[in-house]
Amino acid sequence: MGGKSVLITGCSSGIGYDAAHGLRAAGWRVFASCRKQEDCDKLCAEGFESPRIDYADSASIKQGLAEVLEATGGTLDALYNNGAYGAPGAVEDVPRAALREIFETNLFGVHELTTRVIPVMRAQGHGRIVNCSSVLGYVALRWRGPYVATKHAMEGLTDVLRIEMSDTPIKVILIEPGLITTRFRENGIPHFEKWIDTENSARKAQYDILRKRIYAEASRGKLDAPASAVTRKLRHALESPRPRPRYRVTRLATVALVLRRVLPTRATDWILRRV
Repeated sequence: MGGKSVLITGCSSGIGYDAAHGLRAAGWRVFASCRKQEDCDKLCAEGFESPRIDYADSASIKQGLAEVLEATGGTLDALYNNGAYGAPGAVEDVPRAALREIFETNLFGVHELTTRVIPVMRAQGHGRIVNCSSVLGYVALRWRGPYVATKHAMEGLTDVLRIEMSDTPIKVILIEPGLITTRFRENGIPHFEKWIDTENSARKAQYDILRKRIYAEASRGKLDAPASAVTRKLRHALESPRPRPRYRVTRLATVALVLRRVLPTRATDWILRRV
């Protein structure tokens, strides 16, 4: 199998799934990893090489990367850290264990896989590391505290890594999507049900409204974009001779940045309370 090699995490659906198909169509050798073995099996049936990588499981990170390197002869041109999940709920109702669990997946696992890939890229003399952040990596949205916290942390860690890697041939890049049409909302429901005690919350009445949003929220029309919009930016990040440090996807992501930079904090908060 020819073409440059890329390892993508979180490929069972949504952004990762579209990226795997889009990059393969563009000539890349795609290693499309998933957290669950049954999802890996489905991708294998579609012709992908699909190692199992669960960010919350260090053994799977080590084994999954080892399988990729064995298949390529010890090289890897690009890593796309895409896997993540949301855990809805008011910050005051989020227990410590819930924060620990989401950081294991959304940040600590990303960091571990990245630090295992860097020596490979340094030895081969090139490489691209792309981290999928979010519009919520630079603005806040109520009910999304745990996810917002992980993405803000990812932004900071990635910025430092980019600066530190500037004396190497390794490029470090952030992609910051806005609202993308995926199963992200549905995938957050089990975490909401596991961690949030709505019956004993001071915000019990507000949770009745939140349930309607997370269980049956419809598309937001012009604010949404398909996962292919992210894949287009990803291809530029991977293939451009001079990739940008950041790629924002959707109008929402751009407007949110303008609000953050131009308006006073109180004004921004007033707008975001109505989202």
